[in-house]
Amino acid sequence: MKPVYVINGFLESGKSEFISYTIAQPYFQSKETTLLIVCEEGEVEYEDKVLKKSRTVCEYIEELEDFTPEKLLALEKKYKPGRIIIEWNGMWNFKEMKLPWHWKVEQQITTIDGSTFQMYYTNMRSLLAEMLRKSELIIFNRCDGLEEQLPNFKRNVKAVNQQAEIVFEDSEGEMNSLFEEDLPFDLNADVIQLGDMEYGIWFLDALDHLERYVGKTVKFVATVSRPEHFPKDYFVPGRLAMTCCEDDMAFLGFACQYNGASAFREQDWVEVTAVVERKYWEDYHGEGPVLKAASVVKVKAPKNEVISFA
Repeated sequence: MKPVYVINGFLESGKSEFISYTIAQPYFQSKETTLLIVCEEGEVEYEDKVLKKSRTVCEYIEELEDFTPEKLLALEKKYKPGRIIIEWNGMWNFKEMKLPWHWKVEQQITTIDGSTFQMYYTNMRSLLAEMLRKSELIIFNRCDGLEEQLPNFKRNVKAVNQQAEIVFEDSEGEMNSLFEEDLPFDLNADVIQLGDMEYGIWFLDALDHLERYVGKTVKFVATVSRPEHFPKDYFVPGRLAMTCCEDDMAFLGFACQYNGASAFREQDWVEVTAVVERKYWEDYHGEGPVLKAASVVKVKAPKNEVISFA
């Protein structure tokens, strides 16, 4: 298999700067040739000395119709690279990327200009979501003066890709200790009440900051999911969330233990009161939030069955 690294993002989001920095680092150096395929030209040009030192050859494909497996195979035959980097055009739908069968995407990284993120999220959400969905690392740069907006940016991204690592950078470099978040519920309440929007924010925050919730009691309305492989006394209470458009839904829910779980059927609506625990769960591939319910009661479906992160 030929390893492929995809760097995507809209024009002037910092893709070329990220790639230039990466290929110049000692850890990147290799005796084999690296093929860099650039699908759009920005203001930053690749320096010949950096390309030469890192044994990187650069080829440009400027039209989507030219980005074909046949064209890519011809480039592979010409350069015999050990690895490939693709700087993907942000205006091309990621679904249109077709690679030779033996090219395997090892990592996908998305760069985002923090100063324009809200505009793209509002007007080009579906296209942006395709970039974010399989990215392991998402880098927000140019975040100077945006501190108050960053928690919302993070929630927007996590709604699309719950597993991604998100990094924020300003002119001084990576920004640390940003999130003393103004959560829309009281963490110190005896029971944390979660309405529709609060549920979505709680779910995403618990993925990143589980320590805030371990031992806390939460109460929310959810629909029941009963995965076939779950133990008898476990189910998943959760909510469907619209992450980018009406056709793009995600089910947000954590595993929940309840002695009477078998009494509930798929898509029943219930009100759950449960304590949040940190436990190993196979579906998480490690430890994560697992709920231990003290009460699960059938209720009517809420007026808005789908929550939104718009």
